[in-house]
Amino acid sequence: MSGLSFLAVGLAIGLAALGSALGQGNASARAMEGIARQPEASGEIRTSLLLALAFMEALTLFSFVIAILLWTKIA
Repeated sequence: MSGLSFLAVGLAIGLAALGSALGQGNASARAMEGIARQPEASGEIRTSLLLALAFMEALTLFSFVIAILLWTKIA
């Protein structure tokens, strides 16, 4: 049980959460910009946005599971 193992767990979830937050913010901003430019396409843009956000969140949850598996293996 070295300190580097716990650092790996922290980085696994921290970097995944940071990347997901930046990606979701960027996707949402671009979707709002697209809706503002073409209001008639708002339904299609919204559907695509929600699907993309769900995939980004799923990747974050997968990294959370991996971090927990690393943590339980260490402890």
